[in-house]
Formats: sequence, C-alpha cells, structure tokens
Amino acid sequence: MNLLNKTVLLTGASGGIGQALARELAQRGARLYLVGRNEKAMSLLQNTLPHPERHNIVLMQSYSDEEIMALASRFSQNGGLDILINNAGSSRFALFEQQSFDDIREQIRTNIEIPALLTRALLERMNTPGIVLNIGSIFGEIGHPAWSVYSATKAATHRFSEALERELQGSGITVLYAAPRATETSLNSIHVNALNKKLGNNTDSPVQVAAQLVRLLEKEKKRYRFGVMERLFVKINAWFPNVVDGALGKKLPVIQEFARKSLKGENK
Repeated sequence: MNLLNKTVLLTGASGGIGQALARELAQRGARLYLVGRNEKAMSLLQNTLPHPERHNIVLMQSYSDEEIMALASRFSQNGGLDILINNAGSSRFALFEQQSFDDIREQIRTNIEIPALLTRALLERMNTPGIVLNIGSIFGEIGHPAWSVYSATKAATHRFSEALERELQGSGITVLYAAPRATETSLNSIHVNALNKKLGNNTDSPVQVAAQLVRLLEKEKKRYRFGVMERLFVKINAWFPNVVDGALGKKLPVIQEFARKSLKGENK
C-alpha cells in the first residue's frame, strides 16, 4: 500500500517502537492518529514529525469501552481509517510465581483484549482497501521462561491475526502480523538487557524494527518474523519441541538468576 495521505491509527505511540514507527510513517506522508496514555510524550513526538498539524493525539486513560467508541466515532465524522496498527504492549520479566494478579491482568488486557476491542470498534470504519497490522513477538512463537504470560498473550495475538485475516478474505481488509525479536526499548529493564547480553541474544533498535514494519505495510506481507536464527528456532520448536526444551533448559539457571535480581531491584 502506498502510504502517502493514508490515515493511520497507531497505538503505543509514546513507546520506543511506536515513536520510531510514527516518524517512518510521517516521512512517507501518512496522516497519524497517535494513541496512548502518555500525553506529554505524544505531544513531544508530534512536534518532531514532518507537518505536525496533519497529525492528531488521542489520549486514552484506560481504554474503556466509552473511550474506544468515542475514538471510533471520529472516523465517521472525518473520513475512514486506512490502517490500524495495534502496537501497544505490556511485558513483565519475572518468573510466574513472582507475578501478581495485577501483573497478569495488565499483560492480558494490553496485549490481547484492547487490540481485539479496538479492531472490533474500528473495522466497520475502515476504508477499503485497508490494513490491520498486529505487532506480536517472537516469544509468541516460542514459550520462553520468565515471560510465560507475555508469551501466551503474544501467541494469542498471532492466532487472532491469522483467524481474522482468513475471516476477512474478500472484504478488502488485510490483516498483517509481525513478530519482532528482542528490541532495545524502555519496556526492557536493565536486567532484561543484561540477560540478552549474557545469553548472546540478537537485538534490534526501534528504528530497525520500524523500518521493517513500514516495508511490510507497503508490500502487504501477511506474516513476518524478525531474525534469521529466530525464524529457524521457531521452526525447530514447531517440529522438534523437545530440542527447544533442552536448549532453554540449559539456560534456565541464568534466566532464573536474572529474574530474581529483577525482583530484588524492584523491592529496594
């Protein structure tokens, strides 16, 4: 899809990937609705974009049903929506026993409930052809220790995207799914960054991720997983899960060590 003059709604606009993605989209001439909970960060972002007057900020306090429906109503008044990008995410690096009920609820709500509700509300307001892009994670493809709930919610994002794309065939709306690998954003604690370094995990910058996501939109590629080795690992996990059990089992003591360090750091 040519992004020039397309209307794009981007959630999680104040985060690392969100900000980088907003800049990439604006440079290609898209009109943005920047959606998130941090009004100050979004205002600062808007003022750095080309032609800031073309873009809108939408503050969502809690993504309540009322807020979501009010957002959807803006597109019946101002023309339809061309692209919806469900980018907002919540992650908790911790062993399952360390996660509170609120930790678990927040990840489920942010990573799957809110995107599903937004998509439901906005689908009928979208122009055709139109695109829904859901941002998952490579951890949605491979269940990973210390990210149990996050992995589960991103697996749900994957299957939601796949099922909805199949359901909407012939409608003019295409559903895309992208699974970034470890990304250098503020969502990660110092302990996550240290763990990635210790384990030798490959990481991407938000700028690298955003550039690839924009290419996916332009080419309308339905599924994309970041990283050659990560894609291979996903295939091995699908065909020979016992092999991945063993590989991650060897790393488990290190993962547990960093997860417990993370908890101690939060309790200081």
